[in-house]
Amino acid sequence: MKVLVLNGSPSGRDSITLFTVRYLEKLFPSVAFETLHVGQRIRHFEQNFTEAGEKLAAADLILFSYPVYTFLAPSQLHRFIELMKASGIDFSGKYATQITTSKHFYDVTAHRYIQDNCADLGMKVLKGLSADMEDLLKEQGRAEAEAFFRFVLWQMERGYSDIPEHRTGTPFSPVIPACPDGAPTEKKPGAVVIVTDLDGKTESPLSAMIARLRMQLPYETRVVDLHAFPFAGGCLGCFHCAADGTCVYRDGFDQKLRENIQTADAIVYAYTIRDHSMGYRFKLYDDRQFCNGHRTVTMGKPVGYLVDGAADSEPNLQLLMEARAEVGGNFLAGIATDQFAPEAEIDRLAKMLTYAIENSYRPPKNFYGVGGLKIFRDLIYQMQGLMRADHKFYRKHGFYDDFPQKRKGTIAAMYLVGAMMKNPKLRKKLGSRMTEGMTMPYRKVLENAKPSADVKA
Repeated sequence: MKVLVLNGSPSGRDSITLFTVRYLEKLFPSVAFETLHVGQRIRHFEQNFTEAGEKLAAADLILFSYPVYTFLAPSQLHRFIELMKASGIDFSGKYATQITTSKHFYDVTAHRYIQDNCADLGMKVLKGLSADMEDLLKEQGRAEAEAFFRFVLWQMERGYSDIPEHRTGTPFSPVIPACPDGAPTEKKPGAVVIVTDLDGKTESPLSAMIARLRMQLPYETRVVDLHAFPFAGGCLGCFHCAADGTCVYRDGFDQKLRENIQTADAIVYAYTIRDHSMGYRFKLYDDRQFCNGHRTVTMGKPVGYLVDGAADSEPNLQLLMEARAEVGGNFLAGIATDQFAPEAEIDRLAKMLTYAIENSYRPPKNFYGVGGLKIFRDLIYQMQGLMRADHKFYRKHGFYDDFPQKRKGTIAAMYLVGAMMKNPKLRKKLGSRMTEGMTMPYRKVLENAKPSADVKA
């Protein structure tokens, strides 16, 4: 398989982002990587696009590699994308993904920019890797990079794409479908819970979607119908759950949540769109598990959605579903709707959930997750006297460990560098040594990298 890396960084070979790509190249020797330094050589490609065009046409996967600049990709990469669109090359059916480095400040808008432009070109888009600048220097960051690329290869083998390709079709039949060919007949140990608002409706598009997913999953499933639970009322905002982890209501919701939902290996939310949201009953459920918004007790579990309604025309609802998973530390395995080719979307959701469970797949968080968690982290640290259960959970999981004021060595080093850069003679003398110093630890990572287990490409 041929991977063409479009390095959008103006730093060229010294790009921190590119070190992650080069690390993957060492781990997956059976995959052919080739790099175009489009950010550094954009003037050249404006004058002569032939070389780039030939390599783009030959690639199976186009991998955009760049640092996030001011909410989006660097301007040089913008220009190269303009050249791609003007080239007349047929990109339809080619795969595209991306790797970025940043401090997770609006990495989501940068990724959406690349995704939307690749969709314009008819490409099959796969969700990219949003990494912190220092992730490659950490064992967890290297593991996440390897897991990301392994997942990309797995999706390509199956022809998957994160941008829906089906734009025609009829809504899902309310009749529960017969068992599809290839559906697993024996269920593996483990459990997937489906939280829904069916209200006892056994013949509806949503009930048919749930039935299809249950048949396709190789795990035992259980359905929790929110309409069947006797909620005593909505959240009162009393912070009782933040203090000791229990709700002031005595209707048994705490126990139901912990024993019937949070113990599952994966969670699927199934709902019908009402008034541009999931509806009152789901909001009641979310509000009552208020503490889970602070204490991400289900982090690491994959989640998915079955949506009855025109989800494509509800961008705010789509954003909510993605952000909810990110803040909770969950891998969003997919959103299947009943609009277009629902059978294919549901079957894919089942396979994505299965892959995530069996491989413990958990990609790093993006801006929604990192920013949301840090806002709560700072709030809970200040209110630890009241939110005792939350504070205990955050300490246990090391959420306070990245407070910037704790990194006294880094702060002192930056003062020293800043003082040196103020001196014109020193600044001139240092020259490229600054870049060499920054990239030195990344070069050591590459030196120590060894091939990973082979993957079918």
